[in-house]
Amino acid sequence: MRLIQSLIIGSVLFLSAAYGQVAVVAHKSVPVKQLSKSELFDIYAGETQLWEGDLPIQVYDLKSQEDTKKMFYRFIGKSISRMKSIWMVNMLSGEGDPPKTVVNEEEMIKLILETPGAIGYLPKALVHDSLNVLLLIE
Repeated sequence: MRLIQSLIIGSVLFLSAAYGQVAVVAHKSVPVKQLSKSELFDIYAGETQLWEGDLPIQVYDLKSQEDTKKMFYRFIGKSISRMKSIWMVNMLSGEGDPPKTVVNEEEMIKLILETPGAIGYLPKALVHDSLNVLLLIE
């Protein structure tokens, strides 16, 4: 009985640690293998719109306000509301559109796999070999 309890507690701790990490992922066509925090911010703020080689960047953002999204925006140093105001200014000035919003992690993975130049974020536990991992946020 004690062994089963230990295994269950260990599994829960492992899963919560894995879900506590966020992976920034991209389509395999993206010619970049890693990003810095400032490069990531520039992409999500709309300041960088092309990958090396002039491949257009398609940015995806989770709709929900769950931990993954909160951890991502905390890492880049801006609140979600501040990012929305940055996107609004870009949109009104004609400098770019906000990220496309996706309903959940499954849709995020599907769209990144289907869209050359795509970038997004999701719990590290959902990452697989078909995705290009650019950054891990812990």
